[in-house]
Order: sequence, then C-alpha cells, then structure tokens
Amino acid sequence: MPGLSRRAHLQGLLGVAAMAGIGGVARAADAPAVPPEGIGRGIRHLSYSDMGGRPDSVQIMAHRNHLYVGHMFSDGVTILDASDPRNVKPVNFFTAGQYTRTHHLQTSDDLLLLANGANIVAMQSYSDQRGYFETTLSDSITKRKPFRSGLSIHDISKPGEMREIAFLEMPGLGINRLSWMGGRYAYVSAHFDGFTDHCLCIVDLNEITRPVIVSKWWLPGMNRAAGEVSTAPKGKRYALHHMIVAGKLGYGAWRDGGFTIHDVSDPAAPKLLSHLNWSPPFPGGTHTPLPLPGRNLAIVADEANAEKCAKGLFQIFVVDVRVPENPVTIATLPVPADRDYCAAPGTFGPHNLHENRPGSMQSEDTIFATYNAGGVRVFDIRNQFAPKEIASWLPPAPARLIDPRPNVSLAAKTADVFVTRDGLMYATDWNAGLHVLQYEG
Repeated sequence: MPGLSRRAHLQGLLGVAAMAGIGGVARAADAPAVPPEGIGRGIRHLSYSDMGGRPDSVQIMAHRNHLYVGHMFSDGVTILDASDPRNVKPVNFFTAGQYTRTHHLQTSDDLLLLANGANIVAMQSYSDQRGYFETTLSDSITKRKPFRSGLSIHDISKPGEMREIAFLEMPGLGINRLSWMGGRYAYVSAHFDGFTDHCLCIVDLNEITRPVIVSKWWLPGMNRAAGEVSTAPKGKRYALHHMIVAGKLGYGAWRDGGFTIHDVSDPAAPKLLSHLNWSPPFPGGTHTPLPLPGRNLAIVADEANAEKCAKGLFQIFVVDVRVPENPVTIATLPVPADRDYCAAPGTFGPHNLHENRPGSMQSEDTIFATYNAGGVRVFDIRNQFAPKEIASWLPPAPARLIDPRPNVSLAAKTADVFVTRDGLMYATDWNAGLHVLQYEG
C-alpha cells in the first residue's frame, strides 16, 4: 500500500486481531466445564503427573526417555522417567539451593545447561501478578536472600541423573533463560551487577568445564554502572527474555523493549541489524522469537501478563525477515475464540512456543504455542498471511495454587510445550504439573 507507515500497518493489524478475537466467542456462563483430562481438538490426553508434589513446572527438555523440568517456585529441577508416556514417573530432583531458581534449561549431547538466578518471586514484593512484569528487576528486590547466580553445566549421560561439571559465576541477579542447540556458543539472558535488567551474554563452551563469557549486549539505558539512563516508560520493562540463533543471525525478545535481529557471526562482537517495537500500540511482553530460516520468517510471541485481559489482547506475530535490517510484521496468529477467556479468572494469551530444537519435531509450517488459560494451540502457517488454528487442548484448573504472589487467580496457566518427532507433547503449568498429550494432526 503506497504511503502506508509502519505504525499505520501495526494499527491495522491490531484492528484485524481484535476482530478475530470477537467473532464466535461464547459467553463465560455458557462455556462447558473442563474435565480433568482437558478438552482436546486434534490433541489427545495421555497422562498427567504432579511431579512428585512439585507441580510448579516451566521449561521441559527431553533426553534419553527422560524429562528434565525446571520449577518456577520450588528451586530445582525434577527428572521424570518418560519411557512410558502413559505413566510418567518422577525419579530424581536437583536443587542448587534455597532461593536459587533454576526454571530454564537446555540439553544436547548428554549435557544440560541450567540457568541459576535469584528466586525473584521470593525476594520481591507485589500487590498483584502484574508487578512482576512491570518493575525493573534491579529495582524490585526488597527481601534479598543468598542465592547462586550463573550458568551451571551438567553431565546427563546417565538417564535420571544430573552431575554438575562446571559453573560460570555471573555476579548479579542471575539468568532468566538461555538458548543452546548444541555447539560452541550459548546465548544467555542474564542480569549483571550495575544493569537494570537481563541483557544478552554469549558464552563460549569450547572447553566445556571452563565456560567463558565472550560478549555482552544490551539496549541503550540498561547499564547504570556506565551512567546510562533508562528510556523505558513507567510500567514498562526492557529486558532480554531470550535470544534464538539461526545460522549467523540472532533473534532477540526484549519484553516491552521489542524485537531485535543481530549478526552474531562474530560472537565476541554481536552487531545490531534492526530493532522493531510494536508496544505501543500493542501491550508488549515480547517473549519468544522463533526463526523459520527456510522461509525467511520469524514467529514472535508476546507473553500475556495481566489477568482478565486487563492490558488488552497479546499477540503472536508473523514477521517477514527477508531483509534482516528491515523486518516487517505481516500477520498475527488468530486469537482463540472458543469461549470468553477475558471474562474468566486467570491470564489469557500467549506464553511460549515450541522452539524446533534438534531432535524434536521441527516444522516451519506448524506452530505449537502455549496460551496460559487458553492451554495449547496449534497453528497452520503455510499461508503466512492467513494463519489458522488447527488443533487445541484446554487444560483443567489446578487443584491448588502454588504461585505465592497475591491476588493470583486459581486458573490454568499452561507455560511451555515440548513436541517430539512423533507428536508427543509435554505441556507444563506454573501451578498444575505436567500433561502428556498426543498431537493427531
């Protein structure tokens, strides 16, 4: 469209997304009850585990018929035997110590990289859940406790065991998330003393027992120690959630700070190619940047972080990255409209995406997303301009609330999903453990 500005294009997408979320929405009072196995459409429920009484589950890695699941609140990692998907059993628990959160992890080649950082929820004070997402990390700690901050590396060659073989200390509040698909470099989201929040840290794993930081990169205004002044508006949080790398390009998600593309061909000097921020007009919370290099696309999910849609609808964007210096949003994935989620308790909207890891299901046409109270959603993006939902699974509400933050509703909060090559889906919930599903597409 001649003369159409990027802001106008984004506003148009907002209108399309809003209309997609209106049509066919059922009234909350008319919505059927959700049974313990959930409600599936193209997805079959196989089993459930409360993970040995620690149901606060986040990221999942599958390795040698075992699952390694990080916890949001329980300061550790639960290991489960998944050789029988209908009877997944916890077999071990690893902890780096009280007040050390290890909720994100990556596996490859009999190794596991584990994020160590402050159990933020235990050390901050909130009036509600939104405070977690709207307060700069370094300004939010009100009840500091001793914890471990850095990257730990574990030998997992013996199924069901984690043997630590190295630890790279990162003085600060620790790691939020990391991306490592195997190979020499890990891309870490870490907070360092003197910074406002998590920034990019590239770690060289060439000598696996002696990992080394080779570079850091951050948005302008994040390095207070260097005299920088934050440019984030009040109530907005600029922080790297994580970066995913495909080839020589790194794709970064900076929460309310937007989406970046970097040239990481020289890991010691990552170079910014472009920076796109759609907040405003969209709510922000940019969480997961999934590159689809074979199609010159990226799927970018914004994390919903307010109950009952208090900030509006959060979206999953389709971004054309043919020219990395000029990424363009071309569509949003359709907002689930099978019931009135905004009128029901809980947070509704995207959380994370299945990340096409080596050894897992890899597709550039089918996208698996978690949607908090909306469960798991599967989208067909063969036509990138007109994505459509093709399968879904709606979880039951948790039996009890694990999240200690005040004014949090007892509602489903599907967090992460890992999909195997044969379509087994492992889905976690911040309060309700692990569900094993079978995708039937």
